[in-house]
Amino acid sequence: MTADDRTPLNDLAATADSTETITLRELLSALDSAVVELVDAPAGDDVVVSSVALVDSTDLSVEIESQSPMPDLFLHVGVGKAEAARWFDQVAQRAPAHRPRAVMSKMATESRGLQTAAHRAGVALVAVHPKARWDQVFPLVQRMLDRSRRRQARLGDPDLLATDTDLFGLAQIVAQNSGGMVSIEDAQSRVLAYSASDEAADELRTLSILGREGPQDYLRVLQKWGVFDRLRESDEVVDVPAHEELATKRRLAVSIRQSSEDGSAAPRLLGSIWVQQGDTPFTADAADVLRGASAIAARIISRSLNAPSTEALLIQRLFGARGGGVDVPSVANALNLPVTGPAAVVGFAPTATEAAAPIGEFAASGNMLRLHASSFSRESVATVIGDRAYVLLPSYKSASSVAAWTRQLVDQFEAKRSIVLRAAIAIPVPDLGQVAGARSEVDRVLDGTAATFPEGRVTTLAESRTPVLLGEILDLVGRHPELRDPRLDALIDYDSTHASNLCESAEVYLADHGDVRAAATALQVHPNTLRYRIRRVEEIVGIDLQDASDRMLFELQLALHRRTEIG
Repeated sequence: MTADDRTPLNDLAATADSTETITLRELLSALDSAVVELVDAPAGDDVVVSSVALVDSTDLSVEIESQSPMPDLFLHVGVGKAEAARWFDQVAQRAPAHRPRAVMSKMATESRGLQTAAHRAGVALVAVHPKARWDQVFPLVQRMLDRSRRRQARLGDPDLLATDTDLFGLAQIVAQNSGGMVSIEDAQSRVLAYSASDEAADELRTLSILGREGPQDYLRVLQKWGVFDRLRESDEVVDVPAHEELATKRRLAVSIRQSSEDGSAAPRLLGSIWVQQGDTPFTADAADVLRGASAIAARIISRSLNAPSTEALLIQRLFGARGGGVDVPSVANALNLPVTGPAAVVGFAPTATEAAAPIGEFAASGNMLRLHASSFSRESVATVIGDRAYVLLPSYKSASSVAAWTRQLVDQFEAKRSIVLRAAIAIPVPDLGQVAGARSEVDRVLDGTAATFPEGRVTTLAESRTPVLLGEILDLVGRHPELRDPRLDALIDYDSTHASNLCESAEVYLADHGDVRAAATALQVHPNTLRYRIRRVEEIVGIDLQDASDRMLFELQLALHRRTEIG
């Protein structure tokens, strides 16, 4: 490499401690003052945080009743001031080693009683901005806790950097060397990581960190200036001027793109890096810094998309993916799951008409699936396999509570994300060794009930055994051409040649159990007309629909034909 080939980014060194823990101070610093504020820390802010749980009001009593050590950090979602204060009073009665280290709450600054109760319990209290989205905060906290190995590395070695840093570390480095405040976003403009903010942060930056969409007027300006088009179509650094009327500062932006290995396809857009100017100008080489950071961010994001973490691989193997079995005790220990006891497996699939919003987008949408599952059961795990998502819910309270939670989640994704889902539940699952089998059961139900939507939005094998078994029988018959009745072909050919609808008339007639008047009403024809059609069906096919065996076989063949047409 010559001196001219080197960019300022190549000359930097990223340093970090080599521990596998993070202190509350480090966590809050990473989350930024725009999102969180430390209200009180009776034991200091250097306490170690290594585990997190997101809980709502219904989960508080469960956590108190448990005699095992509690997670280090709790996120109180929708927990009122009074019930939070009572919870802290109960926490204070536990042994110090069995208490949490900190609690994040949007109510932290609104109640002196809540602050007093937290102080008595010796638990740090952290205020979360009222407009922050929990589905943004929770994944960010998890991402910080997952930074298990951080060691000194030179940015002069891009491959080494891509191994030893993460997006938060990269954001800090870019901020230091560009002279601005950095946000790294995915392709859907969701913030993945950011650097620390200062007083010069404008409203747009604050909103993006809080997980909120920027002002519509500003987004229209960016569209008018062609900023989004330039980011999609090129690797150039885009200079976005300040807008005085909208009170936005100057920004530099660059796309994060992944080129195909053989160069035959257009680069894939993975996200973008934005740098807001503060009270001082950007450094002279800020554009070069951004270009180098874009290449590194592409490697980091690609690695996370293409190479699941060790934990993610364990979860997928637990569900029966990735081949081979699992060592249940080892997996239980690694994922902190109970080996035995009732559990439930829930599978989610998009509806047949939901091709525009695949399940991968659903699961990645602010990590909502994992967030909701953790809210229902702290020990839950979730994964995406193919075009379906799966959740394991250990130690559930009742089968009805699992069904209610699943229905609520399906409804929420339709209302808030415009993603229409079906769900199937396998319950109870006796132990972790049965999770893969439960997933197979869930898949049977999702496969067998696809045609019953919207009546079957949430169901189980027991509730849907008829369509599931019938669907599997049709699949079996369909795989064996010798089991197809060639006599039906004559009827299909007749309909095609004469533009008639004898197949449909026969289907409706059989569905109404041979009730001519009911079937004629459904078809909107005279009963005598339907009688004539049924006689023609019997003549063409050579069967007697009054004969139980003929009727059963013919109905099965018609169903197979209909499935083939739809498929």
